Amino acid sequence: MGDTARRPDRVYGWAAGLARGPAEVLDFLLPLWAGAALGLSPTAIGVLVAAETFVSFLVRPVAGVLADRLRRTRVAAVGAAVSAVSLAGYATATGFATALVAAVVGGAGGALFWVALRARVAQDAPEDPAVFARLFSAEGTGTWVAFVAALTLLPRVDASGVFLGGAAACVLAAAVLTVAGDDAATAPAPAGGWGPATRRLRPLLLVVGVIAAAEGAVSLVLLLHLQHRFALDVGEIALVFLPGFVVYSLAPEYLHGVVGRIGRRRAMTVAPVCSGVFALTLAWAPTVWVIAVAWVLAAASFAVAVPIEQAVVAETSGLGPGRAMAVYETATLAGVTVGVLAAGPLYDTGGLAVVCLAAAVLLTGTAPLAGRALGRVGAADRPVPAGVATTGARPPAPAPEPARPARGGDGSPAAPGTDARGAAASRPSARGWYAHLGVYLVAQTGLAVAGVSWPVEALLSGPHPVEWFWNSSGDLLLDAGRIWTLVLVLDGVWSVGRLLLSRRRTAPGPGSRSRPGR
Repeated sequence: MGDTARRPDRVYGWAAGLARGPAEVLDFLLPLWAGAALGLSPTAIGVLVAAETFVSFLVRPVAGVLADRLRRTRVAAVGAAVSAVSLAGYATATGFATALVAAVVGGAGGALFWVALRARVAQDAPEDPAVFARLFSAEGTGTWVAFVAALTLLPRVDASGVFLGGAAACVLAAAVLTVAGDDAATAPAPAGGWGPATRRLRPLLLVVGVIAAAEGAVSLVLLLHLQHRFALDVGEIALVFLPGFVVYSLAPEYLHGVVGRIGRRRAMTVAPVCSGVFALTLAWAPTVWVIAVAWVLAAASFAVAVPIEQAVVAETSGLGPGRAMAVYETATLAGVTVGVLAAGPLYDTGGLAVVCLAAAVLLTGTAPLAGRALGRVGAADRPVPAGVATTGARPPAPAPEPARPARGGDGSPAAPGTDARGAAASRPSARGWYAHLGVYLVAQTGLAVAGVSWPVEALLSGPHPVEWFWNSSGDLLLDAGRIWTLVLVLDGVWSVGRLLLSRRRTAPGPGSRSRPGR
């Protein structure tokens, strides 16, 4: 029963991972490739990046309307196919003009895909508040898997081959959504218009836009800084980002539980501060290791804030899920467009410190407003699944023995109306770790064929000095594999520990069946 209920969730997760990975690799490679292969200046690179976000900004409202009128998985599949065309265009680009055409096509494809996919996920959010956190986690998994694949392929096929591999992944995402067969016809959207919804959400949308502008600017100049200031190649730059991307993948579901305990408003106040600390650290970071650690902090803040923003907009907009996600992503892309357009000239004239200081001021200044914005739009601070909140008391059990009250994952009594299926769904599960383990084994098999698998090297290549297991092994991919292995082990210990603790708390005590009911 549980597997049947979660199958659509997994389908959307696969599609999100397959599409997000190439998109993130493109965002990572594009500034470096455009500078090295096309000879573009930082300002021209900023224009190229902003062109894609601007087109995506313009197409988002159209995508929202389509997602509320048509089958959302079909709209998302079309968006994935268009994104594949864009990536193929980058692979064959010979100058600024052809790259700009690919950017325009990519902006349209991304708008159709992400608005429609997130709108479909938003349909399930009232019954399952964690659904956006799981989607974000799937996107993160796709990101670091794509980075491992890109690092493996890049020395052999250069950036054009990596872009073509990304196009193939987008085609596969389109195929997954096309054959899913589990998306019911879209219900009519609520009658509320764009204007009232935008006015109602304005406090939150302003916060979202400002944060996106600051983070977009910092992300762009960080790539340029690592390339110019530290003279790193593409593989070395990717390794700086890899620990953060692993956190970006593993943390969302865990942090969703933390948000449930401390509340959305407090979490949304803390997250921009963490991003601001990252920006300040980057301004004067003496080594790439400091940058890598600071990027982990920024990734954790993304994993907290983005699922909250998406869920709150879906809950409070008064629009259909498609138009709700369009409104949210329009605000995000407006911020990113402004940020990357400003980042290039600022970096050209004032250097990294100016961009980072400006971003830190925006982020820390926005932090107190973020929590208040959630209250202004009427968002619940600790949301309760709709089935739990609205269902009345369950009827008495026919058995002569009084039924014991259901308990949640933390051992506390479940809310009225929580049935056994809901209680089971709320308990921690190691299923996510098994999925991460499967991806790890597949990736390590490919790396072993290439002769750069760290676990294979550690187990089968003879004794190594103790220092080898935590110091540099002399190869970038081996070092990445060591970090990945450590994170996977820690993730497994955490997942299994939570599962065992949950089972101990929910297990009936000795003699519980003979106790009289109250």
